[in-house]
Amino acid sequence: MRILVIEDSIDIAEAIESKLTRAGHHVTLAQDGISGEELAIHGEFDVVVLDINLPGRSGFDVMGHMRDQRSPTPVLVITARNQIDDKISLLDLGADDYIVKPFDLGELEARLRAVTRRHKGLAKSVIRIGLLEVDLSARAASVKGRPLELGRREFEVLETLASHAGNTVSKDRLYLKLFGHDDVGTPNAVELLVSRVRRKLEGVDVEIVTHRGAGYMLRGRGGEAG
Repeated sequence: MRILVIEDSIDIAEAIESKLTRAGHHVTLAQDGISGEELAIHGEFDVVVLDINLPGRSGFDVMGHMRDQRSPTPVLVITARNQIDDKISLLDLGADDYIVKPFDLGELEARLRAVTRRHKGLAKSVIRIGLLEVDLSARAASVKGRPLELGRREFEVLETLASHAGNTVSKDRLYLKLFGHDDVGTPNAVELLVSRVRRKLEGVDVEIVTHRGAGYMLRGRGGEAG
């Protein structure tokens, strides 16, 4: 997942970054509300972790402005406050979940998985399409129980397409998922990664279809979404 962490405490931000990076996620840090809001609205993230007490602009303001700008990105709020009114206000502003400091980093990661899963309309963390299984929690894929050997970005291609199986994912969206705004990837790199994953799915009853000028779709070879 591409995760934006808006947190002004360097110690907490770096601890979250270390935990989530070790788990294979891409993490971008912002340490004030102004830059965090800009990234949250215009970036391409799977989920935002948002602190409440921020310099420049409060987490309440960031949360409210994101939804005013119709940003659909799910948000998990972290706060030292435990007053019930704050929790109600944040949920009413559009937050998807909250966690109160101090918290266990493993619980934070599990909540992020749950929030993004709900956002994608998935009931479970395992997506099955024909004989292919994509485990979003374990960040692994298999065919008939046999592990599919994938590099990190190859898995992210498959994860993104599997999460939208039967629907076309644009090349631009896939690029941002893989490389974000600051990395040096190129559109050709997306094509190369898709090509690699496609080859690894040869002989499996699913395929990646190119819709020229539109993007890519993962579907069953008979045309079924799953």
